[in-house]
Amino acid sequence: MSETPAPRSTDDLMASLPHGMGGLNEKMGIELVEFSADRVVATMPVEGNTQPYGLLHGGASVVLAESLGSMGSALHADPLGKVAVGVDINATHHRSATAGLVTGTATPVHLGRSSACFEVVVTDERGKRVCTARITCALVPKEQLGM
Repeated sequence: MSETPAPRSTDDLMASLPHGMGGLNEKMGIELVEFSADRVVATMPVEGNTQPYGLLHGGASVVLAESLGSMGSALHADPLGKVAVGVDINATHHRSATAGLVTGTATPVHLGRSSACFEVVVTDERGKRVCTARITCALVPKEQLGM
C-alpha cells in the first residue's frame, strides 16, 4: 500500500495548478475570498454575466458553483495523490440578481476516497439565496491522467 503524501497548504495547492483558477473564472470575474477544508467562498459580478433580460445568467451561477465545488474537491483529493474531475452538477435558481456581486459558498456534503460532493449556495448582496447547486467530483489518481 502506498503512503499518502502530506497535505500541502492551500497556497501551495493553488500555485501548483497549471492554469491558476482557469481562464473562464477570470473572464467571469470570479474572485476567491476563502479557501479551506471547511468551505470555499468566491464572489462574481452580475454585470457582464447576464442573459438578454439583464438578469444574472443561470449558467453563470453554475460556473461559479462548479468552480467552488471543484476547488474544494481538489483540496480534499490532493493529500490522497488524486485530482478532482467533475462528473455531475445540478442547480436550482430561486431568484434573480440584476446588479452588484453574488457570493458562492461551497461546503462539503461527502468527502470520500473516490468521490467528493459539495453543496454550493449563491447569494446576492442582501444575503438572499439566488441559486443552490450540488456538484460531485470523481477523485482520480494523478498517474491515470498522466500527471
